[in-house]
Amino acid sequence: MSTDRVIFHVDVNSAFLSWEAVENLNNGGTEDYRQMLVAVGGDIESRHGIILAKSIPTKPYGVVTGEPVVNALKKCPKLQLLKPHRDIYSKYSKALMNILRGYTDKIEQFSIDEAFLDMTGTSLLFGSPVEAADRIRNQVREELGFTVNIGISNNKLLAKMASDFTKPDRTHTLFQDEIQTKMWPLPVNDLFFVGKSSALKLNSLGIRTIGDLARFDKDTLVGIMKKHGEAMWNSANGIDDSEVVDIPSDPKGYSNETTIPYDITEANEAKQILRTLTEKVARRVREDGVRVECVDVHFRFNDLTHASKQCQLPAATNITDELYENVCKLFDEKWDGTPIRLLGVRVSKIADTSFRQMSLFDNRNYEKLEKLDQALDSIKNKYGNSAIKRASSIETTK
Repeated sequence: MSTDRVIFHVDVNSAFLSWEAVENLNNGGTEDYRQMLVAVGGDIESRHGIILAKSIPTKPYGVVTGEPVVNALKKCPKLQLLKPHRDIYSKYSKALMNILRGYTDKIEQFSIDEAFLDMTGTSLLFGSPVEAADRIRNQVREELGFTVNIGISNNKLLAKMASDFTKPDRTHTLFQDEIQTKMWPLPVNDLFFVGKSSALKLNSLGIRTIGDLARFDKDTLVGIMKKHGEAMWNSANGIDDSEVVDIPSDPKGYSNETTIPYDITEANEAKQILRTLTEKVARRVREDGVRVECVDVHFRFNDLTHASKQCQLPAATNITDELYENVCKLFDEKWDGTPIRLLGVRVSKIADTSFRQMSLFDNRNYEKLEKLDQALDSIKNKYGNSAIKRASSIETTK
């Protein structure tokens, strides 16, 4: 890896809350949610679900992203909950990416509110890395009304760590010669993709800070924590050679994906998201009057890696349940438990036919399933996507 590389990590400050605030102000609102005891997430009526984003004034109360809404309300009884609006977030995310593409064409959108930029060789255009980052921050604030943090380094890992330093609306550097002073004194659980369980295990080994981890014997750690131990040791020492990957869309198929503002670690939660993605893809396939013969599931993990797996279907189909069953099968075969930040479903090998090759050993009533999908499509077309939902996609209380 060349030390001449310059990588930015751009991260929106309290993204969902900021975007709700900007949208409210743009539509005549007089209060800025970012200055209030406000959080986005959960079901406002039942007060279930998790916190997706929270304002800075909630910090003294200990409200954290990803915790159950009921816990947050116990900590901060005056907390005002806002319902999430995915269309609003998508709008501002796209606007942000449009600005970033004015600085480089090498962009990897890591989640809906963050992206890596390869800024190598752009100094003649935009000045030093810090000057370029400040220019981006100012443009985002002035044109879009929200703020971002930008981390700068020679690799993605350190750039992401840097962007998480003091917030909001700040630029931070974290080059290899700065990690001992800027990163090593931090608690080990501040290290990117060290979760709660990993932190507890590291603590039991006497590892309290990122510096402790960096100086710990690598072979011993790998013997105890296997592959994840090696990944954490490399991170503590600032070792990362992953590239900024801008994945273009493939027009020869149908796809849908979503980035998640927190780590998905439970299979059931991942499969609920995959169900929604599959339903949307299958509906588009039916609208075009075609069937598909191949399905693909792709992942982006919180350790900056990507993965995908596909399979050939036994028969061309446009049936939601049939596609979803194969999506779940691929997920179970491919997922190794690494926390997930993006999930996607894609179907391809278009078959413009209504004919289905039947199997002697398949007694499934495909005609009934097709009529069910047609009925669901008709209801949604007339009354909107939220008019009817499958029971499996509705969050249950515990």
